[in-house]
Amino acid sequence: MSDNLRYALIKARLRPVDVASALAVDPKTVDRWLKGRIPYPRHRWAIADLLQIDESEIWPETVPRRQHVSNEILAVYPHRWAVPHATWQALFEGATEEIGILAYSSLFLAEDAGLLRTIADRACNGVRVRVLLGDPDSQEVATRGADERIGGSTISAKIRNAVTLFQPLRGLPGAEFRFHRTVLYNSIYRADDELLINAHVYGTPAADAPVVHLRANGDQGSFPVYLTSFERTWETADPGT
Repeated sequence: MSDNLRYALIKARLRPVDVASALAVDPKTVDRWLKGRIPYPRHRWAIADLLQIDESEIWPETVPRRQHVSNEILAVYPHRWAVPHATWQALFEGATEEIGILAYSSLFLAEDAGLLRTIADRACNGVRVRVLLGDPDSQEVATRGADERIGGSTISAKIRNAVTLFQPLRGLPGAEFRFHRTVLYNSIYRADDELLINAHVYGTPAADAPVVHLRANGDQGSFPVYLTSFERTWETADPGT
């Protein structure tokens, strides 16, 4: 049974007959999809468009396996939205020592109740969790908003929304929050010896920018470079309120 598809339909408030009508297929065909049969690519794409979600969220098994680019680079994704949800889940779920988040708002993560529960669980099990968000009143945040052509006030609002949604984490003993006034060239998402690096591209929202998945490979790779960036930002950040 395709629980992912069934849940997605419920969330979108659509019935199987609505999908059949939109795709011009027999309702029995949709019923077979709900029972576990994987649709043809054209139908998967049409359903994903109809539900306004990524195909991989319904049928993760159809996402091509990405071969390791090197011993350090595990995968490269053209956009942050193209990173499978399962990758984010596995990243944070596998942490045994430390989780680190460095971004301006990371609102997409704060809005994901499942990932927040995973991070909270890790914090309750002794994993150090550090979250670095942009100071919503800083010039750096305003500049980033101008770069993305959405206005600094929009990003400031996203940060404040994220802070509210992150609130359940802020009360946990293993979680720490700080606010930075830094020009970020990347957002960094860390779990122990793995990183997801979301590039910041001028004029492009972070969700549309590339992501590189790294695993530590000694002192000669780029992994330590990003950790140093994180630590320097942490040292100069404000604990806030």
